[in-house]
Amino acid sequence: MMHKTYGVDIGTSNIKIYNSSTKDILNEKNIVAMRKNKQRLDLLAIGNEAYEMYEKSPDGIDVQFPVKDGVIANLKYMEQLFERFFIKCNEPKVIKSGRFLLALPTDITEVEKRAFYDVVSESSIRAKEIKAVQKPVADAVGAGIDIESQKGNMIVNIGADTTEITVTSSGGIVISRILKNGGNKLDESICAIVKKKYNILIGQKTAEQIKIHLADALYDEDNDDEEFYSVYGRNIITGLPSERTISSDFIYEAIEEFAMTIIDSIKTLLERTPPELVADIHESGIYITGGSSCIKNIDKLISKETGIKVNTVRTPAESVVRGLAKIISDSKYKKLIFTPEDAGYMSR
Repeated sequence: MMHKTYGVDIGTSNIKIYNSSTKDILNEKNIVAMRKNKQRLDLLAIGNEAYEMYEKSPDGIDVQFPVKDGVIANLKYMEQLFERFFIKCNEPKVIKSGRFLLALPTDITEVEKRAFYDVVSESSIRAKEIKAVQKPVADAVGAGIDIESQKGNMIVNIGADTTEITVTSSGGIVISRILKNGGNKLDESICAIVKKKYNILIGQKTAEQIKIHLADALYDEDNDDEEFYSVYGRNIITGLPSERTISSDFIYEAIEEFAMTIIDSIKTLLERTPPELVADIHESGIYITGGSSCIKNIDKLISKETGIKVNTVRTPAESVVRGLAKIISDSKYKKLIFTPEDAGYMSR
């Protein structure tokens, strides 16, 4: 693809944009804060700045993630976010045009896929060209897999709201499934457990910090290195602030349910995969990517339950956008790219 092309991975939690001119990747929270002003909404903050306001804003400010369960739920907000992020990744020089390569999830409807194109085409940015690649394919390229090989590979991308499990071979997708289970669901489970056990209400951001500090997918009853993390929340009985020290063993119940749901789906997909490809996967191993794949020992648990080795990758949250960068820069990946017209997403 030509100069000044941008690779765009629009995720539920984060948006990643690769700038082919600078070779830089912008990676920020995919969240927007809008101030309600009479009959209109004014953009107040985006990205990491808006995330600081999440679960803290007054009624006059609307803070939300425009992507839910891996698909665009608020197109208007997402367009505004994309415009500002695009300008940000080109600062200090403001550019208002370019060519774009989008990463599209596979197991969603044609209307939902078209919304990803609309984010770019309906924005104020003058897109010279919009093309796409299947997200699991970009993920595989970013993970260092030889996507054009005839050998089968399984990629498990554990994201914020969804987990996308895919088997690839010969440059294409053999079978794929999106599971509505990701890091945010684990955060919700942690909130529920803390409320049930200690009568304390905590927010999702606090639950995320508990997950980061304590989450371990492997439980050891004889573990002498149990970890602890102190949190503050609101006591549902007194209504007053309350502090509680949470243990790693305490949240294992939430992690176990989260991980086993993913493992059961991996096993189901393996059962539907052609036997020769299953043999390849057993030889090469399962690749796990996505931000939530960073949960401690989740790779070891998947390997233990499936009997297949698990490969981890560098900065797994950016695996897809790194794949887009490789596809943009290397002409050998040209056949992986398609246009919205070719796929029929732009038909009305």
